[in-house]
Amino acid sequence: MNFKRSILLRVRVVFILIALCSALIPYKVANLQMADGDVWREKAETINFQYREVPATRGNIYASDGSLLATSLPFYRVALDPTIAKSERYKAGIDSLAKMLSGYYKDKSEASYKRMINDARLDNKRYLILNRKQIGYQGMQKMSNWPIFREGRLGGGVIFEKVEKRYRPFNSLASRTVGFLNENEYGAGIEYSFNNYLQGQDGKALFQRLAGGSWKPVFDAEDVKPENGYDVTTTLDVNIQDVAETALRRQLTDRDADFGSVIVMEVKTGQIKAITNLQRNTSGNGYGENYNYAIGDQGNTEPGSTFKLLSMLALLEENKITLEETVETGNGAHKFYNQVMRDAKNGGYGTLTIREAFEKSSNVGISKLVDEHFGSSPSKFMAYIDKVGLREPFGFQLIGEGKPFFKTPGEKDWYGTSLPWISIGYEVKLNPLHTLALYNAVANGGKMMKPYIVKSVSRGNKIEKLYEPEVVRKQIASEKNIKLLQSLLEGVVTRGTARNISNADYQIAGKTGTAQKLVNGQYTRVYYTSFAGYFPADHPKYSMVVVIDSPKGFAAYGGDVSAPVFKEIADKIYALDIELNPGNQQEILRAEAEGTQLPYVKAGKAEELQGIFQELGLKASAANPEEWVKTVARDASVQMSVNDTDQSLVPDVSGLPLRDALFILENKGMKVNYSGKGRVKGQSISPGSALTPNATINLVLG
Repeated sequence: MNFKRSILLRVRVVFILIALCSALIPYKVANLQMADGDVWREKAETINFQYREVPATRGNIYASDGSLLATSLPFYRVALDPTIAKSERYKAGIDSLAKMLSGYYKDKSEASYKRMINDARLDNKRYLILNRKQIGYQGMQKMSNWPIFREGRLGGGVIFEKVEKRYRPFNSLASRTVGFLNENEYGAGIEYSFNNYLQGQDGKALFQRLAGGSWKPVFDAEDVKPENGYDVTTTLDVNIQDVAETALRRQLTDRDADFGSVIVMEVKTGQIKAITNLQRNTSGNGYGENYNYAIGDQGNTEPGSTFKLLSMLALLEENKITLEETVETGNGAHKFYNQVMRDAKNGGYGTLTIREAFEKSSNVGISKLVDEHFGSSPSKFMAYIDKVGLREPFGFQLIGEGKPFFKTPGEKDWYGTSLPWISIGYEVKLNPLHTLALYNAVANGGKMMKPYIVKSVSRGNKIEKLYEPEVVRKQIASEKNIKLLQSLLEGVVTRGTARNISNADYQIAGKTGTAQKLVNGQYTRVYYTSFAGYFPADHPKYSMVVVIDSPKGFAAYGGDVSAPVFKEIADKIYALDIELNPGNQQEILRAEAEGTQLPYVKAGKAEELQGIFQELGLKASAANPEEWVKTVARDASVQMSVNDTDQSLVPDVSGLPLRDALFILENKGMKVNYSGKGRVKGQSISPGSALTPNATINLVLG
């Protein structure tokens, strides 16, 4: 009996406990809902909504004349919230919208687009990417007028998601200098070096997370608008840049060289007007810009004979020599300790004046002079490297400038042969930018300018940062010795190793360089060729350095390989620059005095002239685009006449500038002599005569 009562009592206790627990569960749920609800709602909102970065529009990069080198163009990804449009409007427009989408993208049928949108609407899907192909601004404007889309984001549900892409109007022109920036914010050139200015300040906007992981922007009062990047204006001249790239690429191709660089600089300011670096593509087909050899570490190499200018500067500044003294070069070989210095000419030059030793680029002559006067105190010679500012980087505006390499007397890598070899450009390493700065200083009367390539950083009309010409060294040598160095550089072109680029219209001053390349510790018959100089020699406006690495073929020296590229670029700059070419200005003034209403136009390629006439709104006669034509102003139009319609006849070059006449006649295989200045007044072989191979024609200019 007592046992039964004990069992019943335990059962009642269990039921009471169950009842109490049942009563507590709703209370706990209610408590969670009331006390913790805000926390959970906040977590839900955090999961489904986020403030995300909205990229700023990247700033533009301009050439010195305002030509656009790089800009960001807007592209759009088209998405749709198919639940937004009201039923009546949706039904009325869906067929037309599907048809237009199919016709525009040409990837799906009209029925496929309609089915995709309808299914998303039935599934209450709030975000549907209609096509992953991005469209341009004009495409976005066109689509904005389509059915359903024309109701906008709030009425039709269309979403045009902006995606910006970098665009270069001049394509590959100055591509390495303009540079790039990848997703990891690593790159090269101006895009990378000035990224802090160009990138702007990103904004923030509220986005909603949708099924599938997509994010849809949501308008919110707390959105932070992005602040667009600053614009960067460079010192580059697109015409000079184009000329430099074209000339360099042609010579690299003709000589099957490994790579080449050209820098053109304005003498008085240090502004870089063109900089190009072309390297053989990995496929072996053509050349592209893959590395900035002009300023980078990989461009640091033994310069060869262009460094002899520094040797002459040191000798003159120490009052060790006069240019009319003589130096014995013998048979072209001279032994320094256990090493033999050799000249390029077999058999040597014998006895030379010091001027001649420089003009002929005698290794023996220059190294003997330096060893004789500085051999007992090599540190005094090396001090001139510091004096002219060649030992350290310039702090160039583009990231990646290489540091020059020079040995120091007394250290373990300094040998008795070091000074003679350094004097002719071996056992040192310079990049083309440093070599050019030295030559530019001589052109500039001894004042060394810091090379720079960016003029300003601005937003709208407000300049944030302005870069101006900066003097690195006020005077690298005395005025007297600078004039002597200038005369030496002029002599190289008129009488020395670069006489092949002498020009009758203006004078070039400069120095050839040919350095044997060191491979596996041995100097080889593979060369690093260069030419550094300036023009016009009597009032320098531009300086330039041309380097071409490992050219193939006969006579692969600086005077044969790099100097002709210098001349081609200089000739075209001279022709383009009215300030340097007053003959063109005189023709223009003469036309104005005669009351001609049409502009004076030189002869040239028909296609290029036609483009100029169209820009000016002038009427011009048609011609084969590839032909070289003369122009005559008649009434209200310009007549273009072909110089030679028959390749077997002597062309008529009367009225042409000498440069154009030479181009036409030499392309015919004729040899040209001329006298006078100005345009062609007469030719010794009558136009239309039968063309004789290698015939000589005399031109009279006036």
